[in-house]
Amino acid sequence: MAKILLIEDDVAFCKLLEKFLIKKSYDVTAAFSGAEAKSKIKSNEFDLVITDLRLPDSDGIALMSEIKLTHPNVPIILMTGYSDVSTAVKAIKNGAADYISKPFNPEEVLLVITNALQISNNTELNQTVTAPKIGKQSVKKATGEFVKGISKASQKLAEYIQLVSPTNMSVLIIGESGTGKEVIAKSIHQNSSRKNTNFIAVDCGSIPKELAASEFFGHIKGSFTGAIQDKIGFFEAANGGTIFLDEIGNLSYENQIQLLRALQERKIKPVGSNKEIEVDIRIITATNEDLREAVKNGDFREDLYHRINEFSIHSPSLVERNEDLMIFSDFFLEKSNQELNKNVIGFSSEVMTIFQNYRWPGNLRELQNCIKRATLLSQGDFIEKMALPMEFFQNEDKKTTDFSLFENEKETILEALNQTNNNKSEAAKLLKINRKTLYNKLNRYDIN
Repeated sequence: MAKILLIEDDVAFCKLLEKFLIKKSYDVTAAFSGAEAKSKIKSNEFDLVITDLRLPDSDGIALMSEIKLTHPNVPIILMTGYSDVSTAVKAIKNGAADYISKPFNPEEVLLVITNALQISNNTELNQTVTAPKIGKQSVKKATGEFVKGISKASQKLAEYIQLVSPTNMSVLIIGESGTGKEVIAKSIHQNSSRKNTNFIAVDCGSIPKELAASEFFGHIKGSFTGAIQDKIGFFEAANGGTIFLDEIGNLSYENQIQLLRALQERKIKPVGSNKEIEVDIRIITATNEDLREAVKNGDFREDLYHRINEFSIHSPSLVERNEDLMIFSDFFLEKSNQELNKNVIGFSSEVMTIFQNYRWPGNLRELQNCIKRATLLSQGDFIEKMALPMEFFQNEDKKTTDFSLFENEKETILEALNQTNNNKSEAAKLLKINRKTLYNKLNRYDIN
């Protein structure tokens, strides 16, 4: 199987071509910039390089010259627009194996690649490379959960994860619902010295305050009605590892006091027991609310806030990671193919345009659900417009206010209150937040 390095800054087009080549039995590695390509060439061996002529940080011909200095026997194919064909022809004189003009058809791509590999001066390659198989092949498997994007927000997120993971600092992850806060927490755990121990995730919003102590710290048999046997709590289960408390702002004030004591003392006492148990855990928490406002309003303990917030990480919304949209889409498509035993290659150009113009109020969770549904419905090689949910097209027929909170927040809240006649419950629904979050924002912007 020939190994190809594909260098293209248009993420959507790059992913589409990558999928096509993988289906034709090539082993493809994608790079979205010259710098990323150079890094991958240093750590991997490739049989062929396909690069766009124009890259955001490099000229394709200059990059080709650099690659030829260290890998003189690796053939390089240039991708160009029609206006750059003359430049590509000159590049062939300087060592390029061939060029492809955009837009191009699939058969042309296969022919150029096969010819470039066959005429390569690499003797070993000439002896082993065969023409690609045209039959149906399995698509690339999605590995892991954390997806590294190329947007500035994603790069900063990856940098912070790398910095804080090796430490034992308590981390607070702040971001909208559906942005992948638990995935970030898992990534921190998996890159820490505790990676071979337990990672326990807890949804604080789903625990009744009366049962929180038992859920967190466990209980002994007979300690209360219904305690028919001893139970190990989340903290003891996470001993030696990491505990992740999602939506920590939903804990009652009493539960916050219990949690604070456990974190301060590093000891827990099961309900009904006189015996304290020492625990060695790292705590990671997450919230979609502004806990600083909750502290000011007396809804969240300040001492607990500082205890869990030794280091904070912003989990960016999908709008903030617009350059990563097709990277995530491709990842979720691969995952859906595996789960549904499907073999969809990619997305039609029409669907890619719809994705890029949509606001994604549900963030990554909405994107994943949308792609999984569309993968199930698709009968061909590509996801088409007809496989998308109705909400993608509702705004085409009627103009409604977009109540996603990320820009002009105060004005958006005022408009939501105006449309609901100051009914805060209905306004919160329009804004896709809970009432507690809305009240925090009303106080922040001094809205009466």
